[in-house]
Amino acid sequence: MLRAYRSFTRTVPPVKGRASLWEMYRHMAARRFLTVFAGLIVLALAAVIIWAAFGGEILKRYMTPSVTFAESPAPPPTLYDRPDAWIARPGIPSTDANWTPDGYRVAPETAVSIFYVHPTTYLKSDRWNAPLDPDDEGALYRRGIFTRSQASVFNGVGDIWAPKYRQAAFGAFLSFAEPDAAKSFALAYRDVETSFDSFLASLPEDRPIILAGHSQGSLHLVSLLARRIAGTAVADRIVAAYLPGWPISVTADLPKLGLAPCTSPAQTRCLLAWQSFAEPADMELVLEAFDLTKGFDGTGRAGTDLVCTNPQTGGAPGPSPAEGNIGALVPDESLEDAVLQAGLVQAECRGRGYLSLGENALSMGQYVLPGNNYHVYDYALFWANLRADAERRTSAFLAR
Repeated sequence: MLRAYRSFTRTVPPVKGRASLWEMYRHMAARRFLTVFAGLIVLALAAVIIWAAFGGEILKRYMTPSVTFAESPAPPPTLYDRPDAWIARPGIPSTDANWTPDGYRVAPETAVSIFYVHPTTYLKSDRWNAPLDPDDEGALYRRGIFTRSQASVFNGVGDIWAPKYRQAAFGAFLSFAEPDAAKSFALAYRDVETSFDSFLASLPEDRPIILAGHSQGSLHLVSLLARRIAGTAVADRIVAAYLPGWPISVTADLPKLGLAPCTSPAQTRCLLAWQSFAEPADMELVLEAFDLTKGFDGTGRAGTDLVCTNPQTGGAPGPSPAEGNIGALVPDESLEDAVLQAGLVQAECRGRGYLSLGENALSMGQYVLPGNNYHVYDYALFWANLRADAERRTSAFLAR
């Protein structure tokens, strides 16, 4: 895993001078698209895995911030009335948010607004929270890659609003229970909440909303639902919330979020969450830290079931055969190219609440994690299904 990390950090290319990036991605010449997309989230979860298996001393020594939170360089306040505080929003051209694979197009007119929060992209250990625009070209490049590969799912139904935020640095995940880490996540959350307020203030009061994120992005959106949205009029405007890559306890978290899990394809005002595993699935390392925490209702999360939504059925119970997958982003063995292929992924919610891909899961290369964890590919495996899902729920919401 460490070898994969070193290879990843050596191969991230500079952004300057890449005027042909848009055309390259349009034609799915996607080596860096997939390598960076896979590598960044691998690092976040690999930290937990290596730490649990080997004590994590090497990784912790080099990746945990080298200063205290108080000593960490303080990013300036974020002003979301300024266009440069956003990766994407109406009026700001964004080839990242408007990326589509061959055969898909951005909607000429939009019916909803999407609030998208990207996952961790800052890998340096010089501070606890990343600047909005790091002087690290790799971090900026990764941020663009995540916007392309995830937010693009929704550009067929709405305009993408993607805030920059002072994200907790990667090293904060290595000290998740420490006070400095808690402060870094709290700072990141404040930015997400502030940007959401600006997002709301810019929309008509009846404009429908979709929430979308992954990993750290989903963590902050779950907190936003519990602390800012549940029980308010804003909750009535939510078409759906897409929150893969972060555990949500059915008993300790869900009652405080104000949204029910989606259980049918056309259901609205509901949330979707899943964690993808092939069989035999081993969630122990993922859940070890989670089970030591308390949920939003103050009760323990240990042993509780997790929200699991099957992206191929829209949450309807029961398994979905491979024929139910209408398009997964699949790299070739060299990671030199990728195509959108249908009929390759089966899915079924099992056990405590994981999304099972079966015993003969689609091979996605070296970035499948120990325990047969396909966390990296939570969006890629179901890209076309998720796009269709957003279209169905939007149509149902507007018809209502």
